[in-house]
Amino acid sequence: MDRPELEAWLRLTLTPGVGSDSARRLLAAFGLPPHVFEQTSAALREVVGPAPASALLKAPDTLATQLQATQDWLGAASDDGAPRHIVTLGDAAYPPSLLAIEDPPCLLYVVGRLPGRDSGSKQAPALAGRAPTASELIANDWPQRALAMVGSRNPTPQGAQNARQFARALAGGGVTIVSGLALGIDAAAHEGALDGSAPGALATIAVIGTGIDRVYPRQHRDLAHRIAGRGLIVSEYPIGTPPLAHNFPRRNRLIAGLSQGTLVVEAALQSGSLITARLASEQGKEVFAIPGSIHSPQSRGCHALIRQGAKLVETAEDVLEELRWPGNLDFATQKEAAGADPASASGPKDPDHDLLEALGSDPVSLDALQARTGLDTPTLQARLLTLELDGRVGRLPGGLFQRLALS
Repeated sequence: MDRPELEAWLRLTLTPGVGSDSARRLLAAFGLPPHVFEQTSAALREVVGPAPASALLKAPDTLATQLQATQDWLGAASDDGAPRHIVTLGDAAYPPSLLAIEDPPCLLYVVGRLPGRDSGSKQAPALAGRAPTASELIANDWPQRALAMVGSRNPTPQGAQNARQFARALAGGGVTIVSGLALGIDAAAHEGALDGSAPGALATIAVIGTGIDRVYPRQHRDLAHRIAGRGLIVSEYPIGTPPLAHNFPRRNRLIAGLSQGTLVVEAALQSGSLITARLASEQGKEVFAIPGSIHSPQSRGCHALIRQGAKLVETAEDVLEELRWPGNLDFATQKEAAGADPASASGPKDPDHDLLEALGSDPVSLDALQARTGLDTPTLQARLLTLELDGRVGRLPGGLFQRLALS
């Protein structure tokens, strides 16, 4: 994209009062952005009304600064050498699945190996937000097997482990995992996908709620670099956009839109993950939820989704079967990891079997556990610490402990 074309796209998306819906109507009426800005005020008013038409006649005050910042970002080598792209609605590399959502962005900023950009395809998607045709889907290399995985920013240890295990298993079966680079479940899903995917595969896509030049939260900088090397980071927000609260729920429509289904791992009743699940349902896509303890606030959102019709899943196989995706996962191993008790296997009895049985599956306090086992406090605390260091028990807020499934 040359400088004048980039300037026109940025001007269209930065003009006050011109949202993505108005922008798409202008593109459908007049063609690419340079042609939009050649129109008379009267012609523009017929499409978007008087106020937006008036705003379109004057370049936004931030345009020059934003244009330079965008060109600087495109021209600078990323820390991990990952390529950088601007993808517009008029680009053959635009994600076809986003054309089917209600409000597809006119412009995307992307870091990573961009599907379709180097495929040689000349097929450009339509500008009116219609669903893509079969030929358009075939002409584009964006993954046809992508699953959104979302959940709490403050998961239980078991919830984070579930996210990592599911993502690893699904990525190993050729599924691209889509999430939002947030703390908690999002990070675990990205990490699991990176660990499980085959070399050369598009492991994971992170849709962020800031400018593409920022990593939020900051502690995910290394994770973002890993994703850029083996997946994609995507944003619809201009360069320099800070982490504004209202942008994160809005980006959730892209997480759902880039995926063929959404799996909620752990979520409270007021979780933003339920927004993603609702958007996926409105887009006609499957919603899955992992059940949890009836005593855990982080499971109530998943239970609410299941009551509303989301598919209850216990293994990665459940997701693939529902979506009718063939896979080569070792399902027997998955089920064993998800539910088998190592003490029931042949061989010497696990010395911690009785304590793990007393823990059960729900969070439990030290006092309640002491009453169940009859162990004195120092002995019980020492054994719990050993199990925690071994990754078999998680310590929760409020002085609670929870048994973890083995990976």
